[in-house]
Amino acid sequence: MRAMILFSVITCSMVSAEIAGKSKKYSNRDLSLYQVYPLSFKDSDGNGIGDLRGIIENMDHFIEAKVDAIWISPVYRSPMIDFGYDISNFTDIDPSFGTMEDFEILVKTAHAKDLKVIVDFVPNHTSTKHPWFLKSLQGIEPYKDYYVWHEGKVLENGTRVPPNNWMSVVSGGAWEWRDERQAYYLHQLLVQEADLNYYNENVVNEIKDILRFWLKHDVDGIRVDSVMFLCEDLQLRDEPRSYQTDDPTDKNYLAHIYTNNLPETYRIVQGWRDVMNEFGKDMLMMTEAYTDLNHTIYYYKYGADPFNFGFITDVNKDSKAADFKKVVDTWISNMPTGHTPNWVGGNHDKNRMTARLGPKRARAITMMTLLLPGIGVTYYGDEIGMTDAYISWEENQSEQGCLAGPENYLSHSSDPERTPFQWDNSTAAGFSTNPKTWIKVNKNYKTLNLAAEKKDENSVWKMYEKLATLKRSPNFKKTKLNTKLLSDNVFAFSREHKKYGSVYAVINFSEQEDIVDLSAFNNVPKKLYTYYATDGITSLPKTIIKEIKKVKVPASGFLVLISSDSEFGVL
Repeated sequence: MRAMILFSVITCSMVSAEIAGKSKKYSNRDLSLYQVYPLSFKDSDGNGIGDLRGIIENMDHFIEAKVDAIWISPVYRSPMIDFGYDISNFTDIDPSFGTMEDFEILVKTAHAKDLKVIVDFVPNHTSTKHPWFLKSLQGIEPYKDYYVWHEGKVLENGTRVPPNNWMSVVSGGAWEWRDERQAYYLHQLLVQEADLNYYNENVVNEIKDILRFWLKHDVDGIRVDSVMFLCEDLQLRDEPRSYQTDDPTDKNYLAHIYTNNLPETYRIVQGWRDVMNEFGKDMLMMTEAYTDLNHTIYYYKYGADPFNFGFITDVNKDSKAADFKKVVDTWISNMPTGHTPNWVGGNHDKNRMTARLGPKRARAITMMTLLLPGIGVTYYGDEIGMTDAYISWEENQSEQGCLAGPENYLSHSSDPERTPFQWDNSTAAGFSTNPKTWIKVNKNYKTLNLAAEKKDENSVWKMYEKLATLKRSPNFKKTKLNTKLLSDNVFAFSREHKKYGSVYAVINFSEQEDIVDLSAFNNVPKKLYTYYATDGITSLPKTIIKEIKKVKVPASGFLVLISSDSEFGVL
């Protein structure tokens, strides 16, 4: 029941061959990308819900944080079952966030401050309240096959069942029956989010036109949501067991070889890059795909910058120094030559860094996302070390949490990492004048807030501000990366340049002080200056290191050392 589009076939062997050509050469594009979660950033009208005006009125926060681009999570018209990712109109602003005029003002304000604006692009599905779906439900052309419909199969006992065993990544089966159509529709995510049919040329063109709409509104790029789910196997074959779990209700019970990262998906992504090229300027396209390295890296070939989730998925509170080195080296060595690396510390779908890694390691990861080459991604609030909030079952807002039930909701809910930004110690942490916010403010806001951290030299904010300043240095952007494991506990990387000087970041992942030899790096100066140092909680006094073979690294802390006190123009 799908309209067909002809695609050139990409085989898995081609993917492997592309990745095999390892190189440590990368582009000089270097920027700081800040994710704004509009619901929780700033409420301008006192209704307890963050909005576009709140972002506009606090644009200077991005300037102080030395941000180059802001990525705005969805603000499109939506029933808000999935906090805006269930879109009912792709080209309108939901009234809870403001108006299209507000959006246009936001873009103009950002551009006046030399900030780029990246918008969330959600092409995999629509809300089941979208006019396309309502017409498809009735079999109205040309919308009849805009979605993936199937009448299912009838068993010998006369029972009708879905056409295959595909599973939703959120809960249970991926097929939902509708009497109106006498068929099942596919939803790889929530049941209220129907998957679009990318084998229908009308759908492909509609989505391209939506992209053009926002590019004509002067946005500077897109972050593509759930890109790996775009296309599915036309034969609707059952997916095999993965043998990762014995729980048949767990999404990992199956190996998703017929629903994730199909070859056609990459061609669709290339089509979006072609649309962006129509506008004659360099635009960012970041793609979200929680998948294996080969399939992730391959998005580069088709004009995208795939998010690197290594600091989220591959390390934890117990990881060793070698594990962190592996995250860095694996991405750099597998990334195609001439492309831009990126480093993601957190986002709206994962527990905050402080929860996943602890506050000390969270500081180290924040430093790494800023000082490693390429695009460093900051999730709102991580620049001040915000923590997960405890959300009770009765307070839970997350649909995924609700579906998991009262015993398991906390491990599935995205609420803890989405609480309002903590601006100060006033009502609702300065997020709103209304004490009743859409989700409760973290109770630690009285002491953990931006205003307080601006006065505290030991704060995460002061650290962030200083490291972001170094990242902004034109000379720093020209430096090249080198990584070393200096001991079982210490990972270090350098950003080196013969003419402009070098920076050395040395991180101790143990709870004991360590002494390391920096001469493992080539051409290390005989004298180094401390640009920033911390024991993981407090900042340490600046020192001059004259013995590079015996450098003391604080327990659970890190050093950022610089070869000159003037070359980078930041001291």
